[in-house]
Amino acid sequence: MITTQTTNDKLDALTQIIKNEPELVSFLKEGDLVEAEYLKKTPKAAYFDLGKFGTGVVFGAELSNAKDVLKNLKKGEKTSAKVSSPENEEGFIELSLADAHKQKGWQELKNIVENDEVLTIKIIGANTGGLVANINDIKAFLPVSQLSNKNYPRIETKTGQTDETNQRNEILKELRKLVNQELKVKIIDLNPRTNKLIISEKAGEEEDIKKLLENYKAGDIIEGIISGIADFGAFVRFVDNPSIEGFIHISEFDHKIIENLKDIVKIDDTVKVKIVEIKDSQVNLSLKTLKADPWEKIEEKLKEGQEIKGVVGKFNPFGALVNLENDLQGAIHVSEFGGLEEMKKQIEPNKEYTFVVSSLKPQEKRILLKLKKEE
Repeated sequence: MITTQTTNDKLDALTQIIKNEPELVSFLKEGDLVEAEYLKKTPKAAYFDLGKFGTGVVFGAELSNAKDVLKNLKKGEKTSAKVSSPENEEGFIELSLADAHKQKGWQELKNIVENDEVLTIKIIGANTGGLVANINDIKAFLPVSQLSNKNYPRIETKTGQTDETNQRNEILKELRKLVNQELKVKIIDLNPRTNKLIISEKAGEEEDIKKLLENYKAGDIIEGIISGIADFGAFVRFVDNPSIEGFIHISEFDHKIIENLKDIVKIDDTVKVKIVEIKDSQVNLSLKTLKADPWEKIEEKLKEGQEIKGVVGKFNPFGALVNLENDLQGAIHVSEFGGLEEMKKQIEPNKEYTFVVSSLKPQEKRILLKLKKEE
């Protein structure tokens, strides 16, 4: 007969063993990662030595999922495995190799983020949203917005082009040129639960660019080469440091409104520009600040009611811009003609006419015009 005292003595002994030598009484639970030594493979299962925990088995769907891992695994080699079930009916510990490698891959990626490391990856695919890569057998996505200035697709909108599908196709065409190329990137977002892995080429080169930009400051005048033109501005690569690329917004090209940048600059044009702002690895540039401001002392040059010759620019829903003498620009409103169609009958783009200054507002940099009526 087992007495209560005997039972308590056994429990005390077990407690003492667990306290002094916990490694002798270790248990596996579902989801644990273990190191497994490859023993053998049969058509229906693969067996692994788990040391003190016993023998592990991979079978069924898990065997199929692990075929790439098993293909390169030799007897006696060790690999990571994830516990699917601590013990099945036959006394084996059920394992998943595919899940273990994926979990280990995510952990390695987390370590890379924590160490702020830069990775070199190979692009394996492209879509209109960005590029696709494979890191640790995990699909990674590089959005278009996270490409470096060098690789950013600069698609110019063609005159009259409104079809967004055409523009998306042009972007995809440019992105496909990067497939099979290697890029330096950083991980900017990851979530193992949703299989989300976002990378950035822009972030990967930021530190290098920041160091190079320590040699420059706002106000410096540099020589650059136009490296890309977009609807909203142009990219400029520094002549003395081609790794640095700045940007000139369309409003910083001239004191007057620019209707089409391609009329002003072309790719590979050399320009002198002023650094307006350096923010992290971004550089904002200006051409306008190096030009004389035609609006200075404008009231000495023009008066309301004065006649002035000007060349009509492109029509817009509100009227048209008019290029005047002394690098000035005025506007004539469609209401002066009673409507757009009537305006088109009286004036034509790229032709010179005589106008009258109807309103001069120097603070707003606005000159409103009327067409001089023929007597």
